[in-house]
Amino acid sequence: MRRRLRSAGVLAALMLLFTAPVPALADDEQGAPPVTVPALTDWTPASGNYTYERSARLVADSATERRVADTLAGDLRDAGHGTVPVVRGGARPGDIVIDVRPSQASLGTEGYELRADKRLSVTAATETGAFYGTRTVLQLLAQGDRIPAGRTVDVPRYKERGAGVCACYINISLPWLENLVREMAYHKLNQLLLELKVKSDAHPEANTWGYYTKDEIRRLVALGKRYHVEIIPEINSPGHMDPWIENRPDLQLTDSDGNKQPSRLDITRPEALAYYTGLIDEYAQVFTATSWHMGADEYMLGSDFAKYPQILKYAQDRYGPEATPQDAFIDFVNRVHVYAADKGKKLRIWNDGLTGANTVPVTAGTTVEHWLDVATKPSRLRAQGYPLMNAAYALYLVRGGFHSDTKGLYDQSWDPRSFEGEKLASSEGITGAKISLWPDNGRGETENEVAVALWPALRHIAQATWSDPHPDGTYAEFTARGTAVGHAPGWRDLTRVPVPDGSYTFRTGGRSFQAEVRRTADGYVTVRTADGCLEVRGGKLTLNVPLQPGVEAAPQTCDPANTLQRWQLEPTEGGYRLVNAITRMTVSVTDDGRLVQYPPDLRTPAVWHLT
Repeated sequence: MRRRLRSAGVLAALMLLFTAPVPALADDEQGAPPVTVPALTDWTPASGNYTYERSARLVADSATERRVADTLAGDLRDAGHGTVPVVRGGARPGDIVIDVRPSQASLGTEGYELRADKRLSVTAATETGAFYGTRTVLQLLAQGDRIPAGRTVDVPRYKERGAGVCACYINISLPWLENLVREMAYHKLNQLLLELKVKSDAHPEANTWGYYTKDEIRRLVALGKRYHVEIIPEINSPGHMDPWIENRPDLQLTDSDGNKQPSRLDITRPEALAYYTGLIDEYAQVFTATSWHMGADEYMLGSDFAKYPQILKYAQDRYGPEATPQDAFIDFVNRVHVYAADKGKKLRIWNDGLTGANTVPVTAGTTVEHWLDVATKPSRLRAQGYPLMNAAYALYLVRGGFHSDTKGLYDQSWDPRSFEGEKLASSEGITGAKISLWPDNGRGETENEVAVALWPALRHIAQATWSDPHPDGTYAEFTARGTAVGHAPGWRDLTRVPVPDGSYTFRTGGRSFQAEVRRTADGYVTVRTADGCLEVRGGKLTLNVPLQPGVEAAPQTCDPANTLQRWQLEPTEGGYRLVNAITRMTVSVTDDGRLVQYPPDLRTPAVWHLT
């Protein structure tokens, strides 16, 4: 979890989420490209139009084509375009044709050709390319049933286009992550990095909240596979390991004063590598990605190697008297690399641990995600042959802190060559770029508030990694594209509250109380009793959030700015569950009638009947 060097105020007010399309920006009569995000840069207009009607069919012959067509059929239904049958052969006017031709090598693995006339046809060399062509089809139909006739060949500039989310301490709801996957795919982003904790069977002592169950991750990974978004897991190490080793003092690094460091893994002990690689194996049960991200950042955050003489001794014993403490750190990275490679996975790390103080090189082929300006510059990393991804801090949205200046980046025509501290002259060796979401102040903003700033940033990174980073003269014109194409089919408006404001009696089992329910601006509710507003308070704090199971939810002085007083009424059979907007734990009732928070898989949530 990156402790950032800059800060900014929380969003002053919520922007309206883009929920409805507006008319297309392009003037079809003048032959301008239809409006999409990313923008089409290669458009050859023709006379006439394609008109979508309810008699349309999806024509797909091969098994590969039918997979793409089946997904498109579901998305058309979700977008309100009716039920469209998938058929073989015999395309007729009004149909949408999916055509996968491996011989079309010039389209690459993700490019496609789209033709619009009496019918729509999507041609690609691969299933993924055809899928991206259907995302363009959906965006065009989101603006109306008439599409101007013409042709485009649309090929991405960068291989890796994505987002990173740290759900490593604060649980982020699965519906929110599912929205993110759908939005990413809709805008042709293909990689989601997730730093999170999967509930462990092998190490139950590590199962502090907020984890995800394996079934939850399987569900998310399956959605990513369907929508061609690779979900890459991360367990940060050897620093920021406290979610995993706070109850394992035997694995914690000890400083020269004898103090245990619960966030630092003792890389000098063979048990540390065994523990970490065991977690890799457990994650492989639910993640299918071909990459593994080990973080490897900020190991000495707030300290230095001099406080840990055993690390220098380890390095010199292994690499000779000229070795440095940094060599021990690189040694751990390289041992993880070997293990991941043996499992068929490519290793990824952050760049800030590569300070140049080492004599041992990082293993070739390790992808470096560059987020911070340190002594070892991107040009040097590229010259050394490391695949280089731009994860610049300028692209971060820190929960309750710094937010990326998307307008400023657009106005500067930012592209993936612009790293922190250095801009490279060419894109050679750069794999792509991503935005990142980090929870440094876990209670600073709710998920719904984060989403407001996320969607413009997401569309910007999609544009900058796929195509021309500055397709419109102004940022306002570019954001209008996002309004025009709307949200992805299947996207859920998580700001909807299932009950109107008013006074209610909450009943469950033998417990009841009176409260006034009021919707908050970000789409949650406050629960106000005669004694104050219901709030989770007490127990151990993590990132300023009470994440300890069993902490009581009780009335406190009402404060509209206090996000811990915001609740989600989650519909369930027979009533509602009460879920805290920040801790993401559900309310249960103790035998003595107290309201307490617990992960829903540890204790059955109370089902509240509201009258």
